[in-house]
Amino acid sequence: MTEQNQNVENNETAEMPQAEQGEAQEKPSYEDLEAKIAELEGMLKDEQLRGLANEQNLRRRHTEEIQAAHKYAGQKFAAEMLPVKDYLEMALLDQSGNFDALKTGVQMTLNELNKAFEHTQITEINPQPGDKLDPHHHQAMQVVESEQEPNTVVSVLKKGYQLADRVLRPAMVTVAQGGEAGN
Repeated sequence: MTEQNQNVENNETAEMPQAEQGEAQEKPSYEDLEAKIAELEGMLKDEQLRGLANEQNLRRRHTEEIQAAHKYAGQKFAAEMLPVKDYLEMALLDQSGNFDALKTGVQMTLNELNKAFEHTQITEINPQPGDKLDPHHHQAMQVVESEQEPNTVVSVLKKGYQLADRVLRPAMVTVAQGGEAGN
């Protein structure tokens, strides 16, 4: 069929009354429509069930991931601490009596521990004398008379530590009472 004949035939179909076009295309029966509706409802129900199953799987996986995160939260730190334990065990096994070698071993162990702290974002809280007392990072263990400004750190009894921005242990400090307080 040539393109011109096809265009003429399409124009004739467009000009035909709708009743004649309807006869050319048979209307679906009521039973056919009901079957199509049942098929679509089945497909919809299947998609609903798949969606619910997918949602349940996501919840289950999310719960498992949270449990694993809690269970293995200290894994990185534990792995960093293994060499420290190894060095301490080696130091205890040393029977040489060489204190310089023992001191070198302890220094190596401390270096390894500092490296582990750095990798796991554990930092020291080590206030300097004269720093203002910060109750979020310092714990006043003693108050002493001093020429320093009141409520400032005089000395550090124990360093504090924090993990990222969370305090693990505050620095334990001696605080100045002030020069005039005892008079």
